[in-house]
Amino acid sequence: MDSPRRRNAHAVLVSLEADAKSARGGFACLFSSSDEYERALISERRAQGRYNHWRSRWPIVIFVGCSLVVAGSVLLLN
Repeated sequence: MDSPRRRNAHAVLVSLEADAKSARGGFACLFSSSDEYERALISERRAQGRYNHWRSRWPIVIFVGCSLVVAGSVLLLN
């Protein structure tokens, strides 16, 4: 015969196993790899307009502008 204590211990173990399965399911990742995550992240940022071509060209535009100012200053001071 099973004692009530033994049945209670079995019920606790079953409950703990169910809780563990539930916890694992709650922390499941939507992506199978980091590459998949990066692709999704970049796609979302592109959709938001974060990777705008003009933003990446600003350093070149500023450099050319400063170069023209320096060249103009040199020509005026000579």
